Amino acid sequence: MTQAPTQQSLTPRAWGLLILLALIWGASFLSNRAALEEVGFLTTVAFRVGGAALALWLWIWWRGLPVPRDPRYVRHFLIMGILNNVIPFTLIVWGQTRVDSGLASILNSTTAIFTVILSAMVFADERMTARKAIGVALGFAGVAMAMGIGHLFALNPASLGQIAILGSGISYAMAAAYARGAIRGLRPEVSAAGMLTGASIVIVPLALWVESVPTFDYMPATWAALAYLALAASALAYLLYYAVLQAAGAGNLSLVTLLIPPFAIVLGALVYDESLPFGAYGGFALLAIGLLILDGRIGPKPRPKP
Repeated sequence: MTQAPTQQSLTPRAWGLLILLALIWGASFLSNRAALEEVGFLTTVAFRVGGAALALWLWIWWRGLPVPRDPRYVRHFLIMGILNNVIPFTLIVWGQTRVDSGLASILNSTTAIFTVILSAMVFADERMTARKAIGVALGFAGVAMAMGIGHLFALNPASLGQIAILGSGISYAMAAAYARGAIRGLRPEVSAAGMLTGASIVIVPLALWVESVPTFDYMPATWAALAYLALAASALAYLLYYAVLQAAGAGNLSLVTLLIPPFAIVLGALVYDESLPFGAYGGFALLAIGLLILDGRIGPKPRPKP
């Protein structure tokens, strides 16, 4: 029997990087709302992925990082771009035309739950254990509470927005499953740049076709939001993500899922005077407990794999 991997202890530097990443991604929900004041949801996503791809390729050129020549990676980057950027970004931004920033961030936390479910269906070494089943059940109970029982059975604009954001979690989970076997042996910066380029190839023509050529006559706040989404919430966040992974380990990195909603909720309240119903906070608490059980931080510990 092999020993279960031990959880890496978090140093002050690792905590700082983790909190910074959560703040950056938490603020992305606020930036989505700001951009939507003047920009269509597809064009917002196009600005985000296109600008981030350009920034990362410049970073790769500046660092002199090796770029793969194998044409198979073109297909992998395109599929990853669709699953990890085009679909989830579009669903989140569209959902935020109907849902407040804080609630959107809570619903987006279900990515970890869908990843566990999909991994159990696809990978033999990721079976659904009793511990995972309890975590998933609590997570879904938290989602139901956060959405509100009435919205679960009503197809109104608010419920459709919430369902769209839940759909982004499913797409992220599919991307994680695909990436496990598709993108290996590449520098993370190159993987991220290739994925965002694949996303740009899809979303930019779609945005031009559906929402036409943007006017570019935006208010400074809108440009700031678009720049933040591309440069901070995407390009910088990907670089920071892998820095946190190296400093804190994969198990501790999952904590970012729990740290994002508090930042998004506070920022939404400060800037847009958003206020969530009590059920949303209770739902997030249940969801957080479910995620901590899935992560093995509370409840029965995961058994070592043979």
